[in-house]
Amino acid sequence: MSTTTAAAERSRTALSTVPEVTVLFWVAKVLTTGMGETASDFLAHHLDPVVAGGLGAVGLVAALALQLRARRYVPWVYWLAVAMVSVFGTMAADVVHVILGIPYAVSTVAFVLTLAAVFAVWRRTEGTLSIHSITTRRRELFYWTTVLTTFALGTAAGDLTATTLHLGYLASGVLFAVVIAVPALAHWKLGLGAVSAFWFAYIVTRPLGASFADWMGVPAWRQGLGWGTGPVTLALAVLIAGVVGYLAATHVDAPVAEVRDRDTAGV
Repeated sequence: MSTTTAAAERSRTALSTVPEVTVLFWVAKVLTTGMGETASDFLAHHLDPVVAGGLGAVGLVAALALQLRARRYVPWVYWLAVAMVSVFGTMAADVVHVILGIPYAVSTVAFVLTLAAVFAVWRRTEGTLSIHSITTRRRELFYWTTVLTTFALGTAAGDLTATTLHLGYLASGVLFAVVIAVPALAHWKLGLGAVSAFWFAYIVTRPLGASFADWMGVPAWRQGLGWGTGPVTLALAVLIAGVVGYLAATHVDAPVAEVRDRDTAGV
């Protein structure tokens, strides 16, 4: 077997199941966070909470099962999983506050500690937190556990600023839009590692997208535009479908190993 063929074989067996981080990655991420927030609120207000939670859990399990069965990055499968994590993560954070009565300040700290524990175990087990290394089942399980925790954390943090601190949804969105620039500037100017900068920004996208989505969906008496959670959810879903369709057609966010595999195969 030639060196080129051997390299191609190795790339086929170690393809990443998550996309490269591009501008459209962040666009899709913010859209899914907003959609998850309003979809969760819509289901909670139009269905029995137990039924809504059950649907969210079933959707999450089904989406993650598809993702874990995939041997390479498939845009619609990956972003479906992210969307369902967004919906269920919102539900989990809301249950902690609404059903259990735990203040947002307490749940935010609890989710921060949970996320720190997940990162510590992941780093100790695998030696890296880089999303470019998601090439094994165990690493992918660590990745999705982290993603789910960041969504729950972001939901609690967004509600903390909007309601407990009385900033409202629009001001909270603007606040997190400023905060999300911090890791980029720290990476550019202060030498913050790329992995740390990525996860910092990833966490902040949740309250960023959710705050603006809530602002569009909630009624005027809650300082919103009053468009309704249903219409906002539908509009965001259409935008997500458009972005994911573009990614699937162009492969602009294909993992590097997959690109090399295609090049080697002459595709």
